Amino acid sequence: MTKSTAASKDRRLGKGLAALLGEPMPEDAPIGMSAGFGENQTSQNQPSSGSDGNSQNGPQTILLEVDQVETNPFQPRREFNSDEIASLAESIKSHQQLQPILVRIVDGKYQLISGERRLRATMHAGLKEIRAEVRQADDRLVAELAIIENLQRKDLNPIEKALSFKRYIDEHHCRQDDLAKRLSIDRSTIANLMRLLELPESILDLLQAGRITAGHARALLPIGEEDIQIHTANRIMAERISVRATENLVASMLKSEADSETGLKVTNRTRQKRKDNRPQIEALQQDLRMVFGSKVEIKANTRGRGKLTIHFSDNQDFERILAMLNPQQPPQLKIAG
Repeated sequence: MTKSTAASKDRRLGKGLAALLGEPMPEDAPIGMSAGFGENQTSQNQPSSGSDGNSQNGPQTILLEVDQVETNPFQPRREFNSDEIASLAESIKSHQQLQPILVRIVDGKYQLISGERRLRATMHAGLKEIRAEVRQADDRLVAELAIIENLQRKDLNPIEKALSFKRYIDEHHCRQDDLAKRLSIDRSTIANLMRLLELPESILDLLQAGRITAGHARALLPIGEEDIQIHTANRIMAERISVRATENLVASMLKSEADSETGLKVTNRTRQKRKDNRPQIEALQQDLRMVFGSKVEIKANTRGRGKLTIHFSDNQDFERILAMLNPQQPPQLKIAG
C-alpha cells in the first residue's frame, strides 16, 4: 500500500474508523494470512473480562466458534443476498478465510463489529470456527463503522442507509453536519438519503425492492400530495420512465399545478412548507425587533437552515447590538468609517 493510498483511506473513514479497521491485507499476502495473524496465532474460546483483546504488538487474532459471535446490533443491512453468501462460502472452503472478522467484548461475550457476510458464509460452509481480531470500540464507534462499511457496498439499498443515518442521529442527539464530519463524507449525501424517508411507505417499499431508483424517488419529493406521488411512482414502473424524464414530468406537473393523467391538483411541497412557516417567521421577526430595537430579518428553508440579519444604523447602534449579543464582554469590534 502506498502512502497516498493509506492517507486516502484515512480521509474516507475518519481517524477513529481507520484505526479500528487497520490497513487492508496486502494483495500478495499468503492465503490464510492477514495483519496480526501468523506466528502469534492463538486459540481462545472464553473472553477475558480484564483484557481488551489488544497486545503490545497490535490486535490479537484468535479462533472463535461461530456460535460464540453475537451479531452487530447496529447493522443497517436487513437482507443479505443468499447467492453471494453461498459464493463466498465456496471461496472460504477452497481458499480459507482471507481476512479476519472484527469483534469486541461486551458483557463477557464476543460481539461482531465488522464482517457479517464472512461470518454468515463461514456458517453456510459448515465450518465451526472463524478467525477474529478483538478490538476496543464503544457503541458510537461501532455504529459509525457499520454505516461506513455498508456505504461502501453498492448493493445496500438507499432506505437502509437512510434509516441507519436517522437511528444514529436520534440515538446520539447530533446533527447531520456532525455525523458527516465523523464519517468524513459530504453532508449532502446524508441529507439526500434522509429526505427519502419523507415519502409514503408504498414508495419506500418500491425503492427497497429495486422497482424504482433513488433518483426517481428524489424527483417525487416536491409533489405535495401523497396519492399523486404514489400514482406517479406506479406510472414510472409501468412506462419505464427514466430519472431525467421523471424530473421533467414532475416539473411540468408543478408548473401547470395539475396531473395531466388524473386531473388532480398538484401543489409544490417545498413552496407550501415555506408558505406555512411564514406566519411563525414573521411573528419571530417582530419579537426580535422588539428585543433589539432594530430591524430583524429571518430567511429559512424547509430543512431548517437559513440566515438571521440584524440591521444597525451607525457605529454606536452596532456597538449597542453587539453588547446585547455578548453582555459578558465590552464591544471589541467597530465598523470602519
